[in-house]
Amino acid sequence: MRQLLPEPADDLTVDEAYGSPLRTRPDRPWVGLCMVASIDGSTAVDGTSAKLSSPTDAAVLNRLRQFADVIIVGAGTARDEGYGAPRKAGQRIGVVSSSGRLDYGSELFSSGAGFVISSETGAPDVPAGIDVLRAGTTGIDVAGALDALAGFVGAARYVQVEGGAALNGAFFEADLIDEINLTTSPAAFGGPGPRLTSGSPPHAYRYDVAQLFIDDESFVYTRWLRRRD
Repeated sequence: MRQLLPEPADDLTVDEAYGSPLRTRPDRPWVGLCMVASIDGSTAVDGTSAKLSSPTDAAVLNRLRQFADVIIVGAGTARDEGYGAPRKAGQRIGVVSSSGRLDYGSELFSSGAGFVISSETGAPDVPAGIDVLRAGTTGIDVAGALDALAGFVGAARYVQVEGGAALNGAFFEADLIDEINLTTSPAAFGGPGPRLTSGSPPHAYRYDVAQLFIDDESFVYTRWLRRRD
């Protein structure tokens, strides 16, 4: 990888480029969003991100996962992308679902890493032995869920959100995304594929580019920091 910002540097490894989360917070977990998108904005092609990604992009995702105490992902993304047990010991993966219709026999849940995030009235039939974090009365309150994580899974300093678009939109609506780690795939796919967010009302949150990298395949890697001053 070549770093273009903040200072030019050549021949960086992914571990060197992504040395840590951009910052931390004293009041709640630092929240990073990690996504890959095409030049024209699609975050999935034929239902998954596989055609958008590359080995380097996958390495970036896995590197960022090393920092995360908790990964939060939508039910559809967890299913379509085949989420299993995490590589990092003790890491928990929260699957956001209103219905609770999930594959509880999958490795994600049988490993003990997976848990359900739903509302007080959602996911009524979660099997015994599966942890459920409930926040919100009729709809899922992602801010409330984030606040509850410390008492639910222990200390959570860094939380990574991994889509899909509706979940991203909920986190943007609540202004909870502190950093965005976005890979831009050097392709345009058109079609009705999902974009970075869905369902988020209009807002004008500003982000500053913290780091910018490019690789030999013309994939562009940007790290964005939420401007809160």
